[in-house]
Amino acid sequence: MTATKSFLLPDLGEGLPDATIVEWYVKVGDTIRLDDNLVSMETAKAVVDVPSPVSGKVLKLAGAAGDVIVTGTMLAEFEVDPSLPQRAEGQDTGHHHGGGHAPAAPARTPEPETRTEAVREDSGTVVGAMQSSDAVRTEAAVAVGGVKAVPAVRAQARKLGVDIARVRATGADGVVTMDDVKRAAADGSAPIGAARPAVRDVLESSPAFRALPPEPRRDVAHNTARSTLSQSGKPMRTQPPGAVASGQPEQLKGVRRNMARVMADAHSKVVPTTLVDDADLHAWIGKQDITARLVRAIVTACKTVPALNAWFDGENLTRTQHPHVDVGIAVDTDDGLFVPALRNADMLDGAGIRTAIQRLRAQVEDRSIPPSELSGYTISLSNFGMFAGRYATPVVVPPCVAIVGAGKLSHDVVAVIGGIEVHRRMPISLTFDHRACTGGEAARFLKALLDDMASPN
Repeated sequence: MTATKSFLLPDLGEGLPDATIVEWYVKVGDTIRLDDNLVSMETAKAVVDVPSPVSGKVLKLAGAAGDVIVTGTMLAEFEVDPSLPQRAEGQDTGHHHGGGHAPAAPARTPEPETRTEAVREDSGTVVGAMQSSDAVRTEAAVAVGGVKAVPAVRAQARKLGVDIARVRATGADGVVTMDDVKRAAADGSAPIGAARPAVRDVLESSPAFRALPPEPRRDVAHNTARSTLSQSGKPMRTQPPGAVASGQPEQLKGVRRNMARVMADAHSKVVPTTLVDDADLHAWIGKQDITARLVRAIVTACKTVPALNAWFDGENLTRTQHPHVDVGIAVDTDDGLFVPALRNADMLDGAGIRTAIQRLRAQVEDRSIPPSELSGYTISLSNFGMFAGRYATPVVVPPCVAIVGAGKLSHDVVAVIGGIEVHRRMPISLTFDHRACTGGEAARFLKALLDDMASPN
């Protein structure tokens, strides 16, 4: 009897509850070899390729691009080919992204009449034994600007210089797929910055446009905008946008989906308190790397007051202070918030910090960052001031107990002995979990940080 194998979606990183299908590398009926890429999945942290756990014929695939698959439910089903390489019984599939996972549950010995059902006990599901089923939660791709596409496809479009609004969609219900974007990049049919065909077609079909001389036609075509005037220049009655144009609910996916969960969890568990003050940069000599200085100041403060470089377990009321400093640095993207970890910041000089930050940002932007790099930091930094804002109440995400927020640089009039001076200053906000550390510890931490930021170099 030919053996069949049901492959359950493994935990792709730190207990994530689900993942979104980006692109299948096979179709039903194909033969795939052990460890060849089976599917590209978008998790809350990254886009990862999931390898095949067996060699054999593909019998079933769970869902299509844009479908959300719950961790531990069926991802694919195979007809195992014993003549091709297979993984040894009980051997791990390799989907461990970080420590702390329990080993997979051992497979049960199936009864002969329930062979297909019994093989659900899949060694690739690294979160351990769990209830399994073939349930697939199908959700529409995120519709932004009238274009349906999953975040990973939008990220790929940006990377390839493709205007996703001009890409011909071939996916179900008009969803733009990864293949659509790659095809547009190859044939140059949708470069960023070009006018959208749909707008131009409507405009050029109007009698008023055709009556214009050539030069004004080009001006109008390239400067189309919303207006209360008709094409003939007369005022027209306006109406609110319809349900198709705006107001459609979007199902959160990927990074934003996880961000919503994390923020809600943090809000329910942490007792946050915020202190604010200004770092005086007047004594700085020459041009300096502000982010590198911030990281160095955080390291100094962590060494001075270790209580804030810690993890807190609210259920068991235990605190773990860390001898090293791993700084989680918030990175804002169109897909949502990423917080990669700058490891061993206490061992890096300014150049090392800058190199590491650039590497992390590049990996976040192209979604190649390993999930293990998005967790395990001991304290975090939000440099929101590079956009706007002076002070804030950043969110402390457990198990961390503190986050530093850096506001927008300003030139302030300050009082000095004998008069006043204009100093360049940076607003600093420190939010801490008051269950884990005292107000005095937080104030001393903030002072140590400010003192380090004020030093000349």
